[in-house]
Amino acid sequence: MDRINGLPDEVLVKILTFLPTKKAVSTSILSKRWEFLWMWLPRLDYFIYITKLGTKPVIREFIEKTLPLHRAPVLECLRIGLSPTFEPKDFIRWIDIAVSRHVRELEISYVTKYGNLFPSSFFTCKSLVVLKLRLLVLRDVPSMASLPSLKTLLLQKVYFVNEELLQELLSICPVLEDLSVECAEDEDMDEFTISVPSLQRLSLSIPYDWFLEGFEIDTPSLTYLKLHDWNEWDHYSLIKNMPKLREAYVIVKPFLLNSVINSITSVKRLTICSEDVYCDGFVFNQLEHLKLCGCQEESSNLLGQFLKDSPKLRVLDISVEGFHGDNCDGMVCWNQPSLVPECLLSSLQIFNWSQYSGRPQERDIAVYILKNARHLKKATILADTDEHGVSNLQMIKELTLSP
Repeated sequence: MDRINGLPDEVLVKILTFLPTKKAVSTSILSKRWEFLWMWLPRLDYFIYITKLGTKPVIREFIEKTLPLHRAPVLECLRIGLSPTFEPKDFIRWIDIAVSRHVRELEISYVTKYGNLFPSSFFTCKSLVVLKLRLLVLRDVPSMASLPSLKTLLLQKVYFVNEELLQELLSICPVLEDLSVECAEDEDMDEFTISVPSLQRLSLSIPYDWFLEGFEIDTPSLTYLKLHDWNEWDHYSLIKNMPKLREAYVIVKPFLLNSVINSITSVKRLTICSEDVYCDGFVFNQLEHLKLCGCQEESSNLLGQFLKDSPKLRVLDISVEGFHGDNCDGMVCWNQPSLVPECLLSSLQIFNWSQYSGRPQERDIAVYILKNARHLKKATILADTDEHGVSNLQMIKELTLSP
């Protein structure tokens, strides 16, 4: 203990950052010197205490005794997770304290039916760089609001009471670069817009059973897009030109496929899963790495289309996305191209296939690629030994003996 006490205060505070907030605060009983050290912690985490600390009064008392006493000139990160039993007035006061401490990262999970939970100071917080909101209700964005430093925003099942609110929130973030939106199933929005000139990364997840008329994306600086739209209702998607897009992860219903494909032809890396094949006329001149989910009946024809339209393809991965494994129909047919695709003749170097079932149609695809890929340097095919009982030895024999 004497050796530890000989260390400078800033080193001791650094050591405390490796402890959960509750344990870091408990060191205040060690000695007079330690009594106030925790108050200089750059991060305060009250997220786990819904289950760890017990009843609501205990949690509230702990936050009330610690958060107002924080002394560091900048609160680097504050995480708060609250159950519906908490009073909004407590939450509002705690956020106001965080803003006064120049909070840079704020993560909140609050299951509540109340709206307008944020103090006015929050909507003009100049220090906030990262904001993560879960399960809250947003009813209003003040007209004078501005988050001038916010670069990362996560909205997970945040409930917007009207379809303009999402864009109103985004419009007060002039330097936003990274946005992740997971829509709630019971949203009141029939339509929504994401228009952010500065945005570079966008992840958008739309739930299966939500009556949605459509959405618009206008993000000219985007370099990465993750779109997971498995919504069963026939709706439109208007995705404007994204000339800087280099990577996309796309899971969409057939009625959206062509409009999405039209917007992502500039990508170098693409992960895709769809129940159908896109129309002719698209060319992926920059595509070098394709990861295709093989869970759908039409996956084989979608593969053939991409091989034809991707003359610079270097890496091909065929797999089944983890969450699709239970409902995997698998490829049912393989329509061999009449002409060998350009990418097989000139560019494909790496071919990976995981969860290979050994069914005739899959064997035909693997054999075709192995025979025609003239510049192939590495091929890795892993048999699905659990689901289909295919051993790697059996797979190697079948592929070797295939005509």
